[in-house]
Amino acid sequence: MSALIELSGITKTLKGQEQKRTILHGVNLSVDAGESLAIVGRSGSGKSTLLSILGLFDRPDQGSYLLDGQEIGKLAERRAAKLRSSHFGFVFQRFFLLKHLSAAQNVAMALVNGQGWLPRRERRRRVISALDQVGIAHLAKNRPAKMSGGEQQRVAIARALVREPRILLADEPTGALDTETGTSVIETLLGATTRGCALILVTHDRDHAARMGRIHDLTDGVLTQRVRA
Repeated sequence: MSALIELSGITKTLKGQEQKRTILHGVNLSVDAGESLAIVGRSGSGKSTLLSILGLFDRPDQGSYLLDGQEIGKLAERRAAKLRSSHFGFVFQRFFLLKHLSAAQNVAMALVNGQGWLPRRERRRRVISALDQVGIAHLAKNRPAKMSGGEQQRVAIARALVREPRILLADEPTGALDTETGTSVIETLLGATTRGCALILVTHDRDHAARMGRIHDLTDGVLTQRVRA
């Protein structure tokens, strides 16, 4: 059975400058459903570029990107956007919540924008289920101003989960949180893998990286898997 995600020889070069700069050098990566992995590296190592390619926001210059054995690395934007909506969930360091909307309404926005038309009852069921998965269903009516940073990040995670994604991409999701809250958020993200969702975490935090099933180091655009003792 093929992997959920298979990257082979992914290369990305920044152009438009006096001198071209290669950000990713022949990256190979295989990810199975329900698997968790961390990508760690210094600023400028190419982590954000790799995550953008994985999330279909950017295209590689060379190499192959297979999803379920099908090439998707060079899809037209319209098809890429449809695939992002149906297969991917995204969590970032900044919460990107709409301040005038409640937690439930913020989560529901992902369904309005990505899932086409759904009956109101089904939307409500999915929203409450997603909020319950992250432990804050009781805050469904609260607006962001009445929630802590950790609670707001949980709303952002629920917004990513409400589409029932197959792949969860998290870019420094604990960077703005204290240690205890950050640990709780990582546990919430890992909970998605028990339902078969693949989790790819970009982080500077060694402890959070250690919670993942695998750790990959990205150094000057070269990705290597860390061997654990």
